Amino acid sequence: MLKPLLRAIILLSIIAAVAVAALLGSAQRYLEAPIQLTEGPVTWTVEQGSSLNAVNRHLHKREILSHPRLLSLYAQITGKTAIQAGRYQINSGDTATTLLHKFNRGAVISYQITFPEGWNYQQWLAHLSSVEQFSGIGNLSQTQIMRAANIDKQHPEGWLFPDTYSYISTDTGIDILARAHSRMLDVLELAWKMRSADIPYDSAYQALIMASIVEKETGLAEERPTIAGVFVRRLNKGMRLQTDPTVIYGLGNAYNGNLKRSHLKTHSPYNTYMIKGLPPTPIAMPSAAAIEAALHPLAGTSLYFVARGDGGHYFSDSLEEHQKAVRKYQIYRRAADYQSAPGLKSQSDKK
Repeated sequence: MLKPLLRAIILLSIIAAVAVAALLGSAQRYLEAPIQLTEGPVTWTVEQGSSLNAVNRHLHKREILSHPRLLSLYAQITGKTAIQAGRYQINSGDTATTLLHKFNRGAVISYQITFPEGWNYQQWLAHLSSVEQFSGIGNLSQTQIMRAANIDKQHPEGWLFPDTYSYISTDTGIDILARAHSRMLDVLELAWKMRSADIPYDSAYQALIMASIVEKETGLAEERPTIAGVFVRRLNKGMRLQTDPTVIYGLGNAYNGNLKRSHLKTHSPYNTYMIKGLPPTPIAMPSAAAIEAALHPLAGTSLYFVARGDGGHYFSDSLEEHQKAVRKYQIYRRAADYQSAPGLKSQSDKK
């Protein structure tokens, strides 16, 4: 009696094992089968606090997953139920398991935003606000933004490093600014430690101010150290910087693209035709190259420069030589009332 019963148990065990194996094989084939998408890649957002079960159910409703419970069970067995919020891209080549791995790793879609060298703080905010995800930053005050972004300074100008920043759907505009500020702190600190001797700055902040001026004055990257050298020599000699970009910055929204002679005669903390030394703050976000130039100005004797019209400048040692250059490159080529330096009938972009 015992042998037939034993044979029956063995047979049933074999049948059960085969059935389980078939079921596991079927489940494995499903989990590894490419997802069928009828309209190309799908962008899928996993909200903060969502569970894997809930996400799988929603994917099932969208006809992206056919067996959501099976994927949830697989995740429980393998210990992969933790998922990260964000925006994901689901491709036709994805499988249920690769999709789960994306959720586990937080392999979200990454975007990029670029801030060019020489933009000022208001331009940064406008650019951020133009991205729908960051549009809310325009509703915050400058104080709120600085506090949230950990910009522990009196003024935000100059303290954001121009670069291309990657971000994901859960990032905010404040996150971008905080990263840019941290980057600028690192760049400036290292550059200040490596600065040349005998430069006329009492602090790294003054170097940042000079770098912002150099950035706005420079059309050709290779001229940055030369232009910095001119400004440093003028500072050392007690001469005014006489640089149009600082005047324009001080005018703010009053500047309409036409710098007038009256603007150069209007007193403001940024009118370097009237004040001595540096303006009170940077006037833009300088690049690492501009900071390097400000801290390593090129030695020389030139005290003036004028735009040649090709992006570069002509440098002069004396006012007489400079005036000749102004006549050659500016007055004869442009309107007769264009001024390049105080005392000349023009308004120039250079000294």
